[in-house]
Amino acid sequence: MDDDARPSLADLRSTARVVSLPLVTRFRGVDRREALLLEGPQGWTEFSPFLEYDDPESAVWLAAAIDFGWRVQPTALRTSVPVNATVPAVAASEVAGVLARFDGCRTAKVKVAERGQTLADDIARVRAVRAAMGPEGRVRLDANGGWNVDEAEHAVHALAEFDLEYLEQPCASVAELAELRERIADWDIPIAADESVRKASDPLAVARAGAADLLVVKAQPLGGIRRTLALVADARLPAVVSSALDTSIGLSMGAALAAALPELPYDCGLGTASLLAADVTRAPLRPDGGALPVGRIVPDAALLERHAASTERRDWWLARLERCYRLL
Repeated sequence: MDDDARPSLADLRSTARVVSLPLVTRFRGVDRREALLLEGPQGWTEFSPFLEYDDPESAVWLAAAIDFGWRVQPTALRTSVPVNATVPAVAASEVAGVLARFDGCRTAKVKVAERGQTLADDIARVRAVRAAMGPEGRVRLDANGGWNVDEAEHAVHALAEFDLEYLEQPCASVAELAELRERIADWDIPIAADESVRKASDPLAVARAGAADLLVVKAQPLGGIRRTLALVADARLPAVVSSALDTSIGLSMGAALAAALPELPYDCGLGTASLLAADVTRAPLRPDGGALPVGRIVPDAALLERHAASTERRDWWLARLERCYRLL
């Protein structure tokens, strides 16, 4: 980041608020979501890499937070963005309750390949989602790289009957994605790359290898809106904008990214505030008629106090902030 555009560490610390928000249902192995919020001259922004991420990876998230809070953002081309429902790896009996939290969403992303579960669990969950969404709804799957090529091919054959929109990150490596894409070419199920973009030293490798039909992009992990727009342009592939279980402030960054993309062919994975049991604003950025408005979010002071992290966790995040700042 240009030093002229970077606030001092003291500036960041002066507005830093660390929150801990409960989830409605367990997601990514956690029951609470922690985030560090900052206020810059352009508005509030968020720094919330997952706890297990190391400092070099987390520093990219900090660059995105600073960019969103301290720099004027690219022009929005739309005032709202369509979003999908997100179904965690819950039992099939819980699917209807999860979907009910996503008002008007015509697309559902379903987590599969969860550690400790079986393909039979995935089939039951996806069947329940398809039944709830009806024949006109769109169903996409996210395996988070949980299958090898043979397992993914077997799963595709078992799940194809549910008319899948696409399969997100079925395998971990670019080489595996390329091989799977070749194996299932006749099935007309596109492959989307997520971790192979946002966690890669070369995020364009998956596009050059012809290993994916579309990209899943997230503003925080990719260093901000400008960097993500440039990546999508260089990849020359359709993009889906998604989130990382952010607060509504982080989701507003994702919505700004989606609003700035020249084309937005897919519903975005930005409706995840519906998975939070609490948020930092009285008007959480949840789907309304299947869409989110584009605009800045200002947190509510009382909610910041109510959901403030413990002193120990606040100190942990401030120390992480300082370490990551030194790496920018």
